[in-house]
Amino acid sequence: MKRLLSLALVGGIAAGLLVHIAASAATPLATVSPAQANEITTTYKDLTGEFYKKVDDQQVLDGARAGVVYVLGKHHVNTKIPTFHAGADDANVRAIELTVEDGERAAGKKVSATDLTYSAIAGMLNSVHDRYTVFLDPKDYAELNTGLDGSDFGGTGIVIQEDDTSKFIAVSDVVPDGPADKLGVQQDDLITAIDGESTKGWSIDRASAHLRGKEGTKVSITLQRDGKSLSPITITRAKIHQLSVFDKMLPNNIGYVALTVFGRDTTEELTAALDRLQKKGARAYILDLRNNGGGYLNAAVGVSSKFISSGPIVSVESRGSNITTLEANDTAIAPVPLAVLVNQFTASASEITSGAIQDSGVGTLIGTRTFGKGVVQTIYPLPDGSAVKITTARYLTPHNRDINHLGIDPDIIIAEPRSARFGDPKTDPQLRRAMQYVDDRVAHLSQINGSAE
Repeated sequence: MKRLLSLALVGGIAAGLLVHIAASAATPLATVSPAQANEITTTYKDLTGEFYKKVDDQQVLDGARAGVVYVLGKHHVNTKIPTFHAGADDANVRAIELTVEDGERAAGKKVSATDLTYSAIAGMLNSVHDRYTVFLDPKDYAELNTGLDGSDFGGTGIVIQEDDTSKFIAVSDVVPDGPADKLGVQQDDLITAIDGESTKGWSIDRASAHLRGKEGTKVSITLQRDGKSLSPITITRAKIHQLSVFDKMLPNNIGYVALTVFGRDTTEELTAALDRLQKKGARAYILDLRNNGGGYLNAAVGVSSKFISSGPIVSVESRGSNITTLEANDTAIAPVPLAVLVNQFTASASEITSGAIQDSGVGTLIGTRTFGKGVVQTIYPLPDGSAVKITTARYLTPHNRDINHLGIDPDIIIAEPRSARFGDPKTDPQLRRAMQYVDDRVAHLSQINGSAE
């Protein structure tokens, strides 16, 4: 299932095939396996049929050949791979298979048939010169899924960072209902010792290695809260699912929500986070999308719909100028002042949400210009665990803005210093400006409501 994150030549093909057969008659026969043939066919059809611009078949064939030549060269195999002329789709697919077979014969045991097939597929995708249209081998595809959907691990449910002042390990967040949360561990606590050993000067990696472990095992931590040392507590590790949404309450009842990715569970996690903050009395929200490189299109619509009650979120234009407009799904919270933090690494799905919020007028963007990725990719899994990622559409904001290569300019521009620690008002000037903005909006609305009464 795909996932949503175009007479002389025929004669040329025939001649090319005849030459190919004659040239290889004296060499051992090599054929691509049915599985490899299926992957080549699938990729060719998906690329030529779904890429958001018209595809030149000859470039695809040349790209497959270039991919095979490249991998042979890496293994110091010198040989001439025939060039084929594009014709009908079936003939083009067979030409790519023959290219792989030529490579396999030339390589002997130096390069596997799988690697040659992968290289041909990667070459096909590279031929359209689109940085987002790429081949993902099984490892790359698994890592992509883990990044978007999160992973499970044994741990305490504590998100940590280094505390620059004390040099201890600080608690930046606590997984709701996780082992640490149930024992009262709080944001901004300092972990001064783990299993009796001081954490002063520890790196994040070292602390993580001590906090994580097999489910059911125990770890002791000593906390310091508001300058006061607390008695050690023993936490039994449990299965923790990596979160994509982190929330906390800032001064003056400002709810802060940071999204790391637009993953499978992000909309549900955001709904729960907003509900927690609302119960704590949040009067305004800051949505932090800095360094968020995007994710699933449906997650962008879901996140946007938490703040936009109705109307368009994004328009998706595929090949042939076919436009589909996705609208808010009627799940918005009650309107309150909203600021959205963005920077140069706010991209893709993050920009869909940023653009929708800016165009709808429900919030104000603060920070620096966003990345400028205005295209949509569809992932087509292949049977062996690999996948191809193809740009299948471009998107427009509700005001029909095409932000590709342009980015989105925030309403309030604030530079981001290198020393900033996101989410910490003391070191994060963009966050401080957002807090000031929503505070002013709350005061203004209170004044208006007061006058009306």
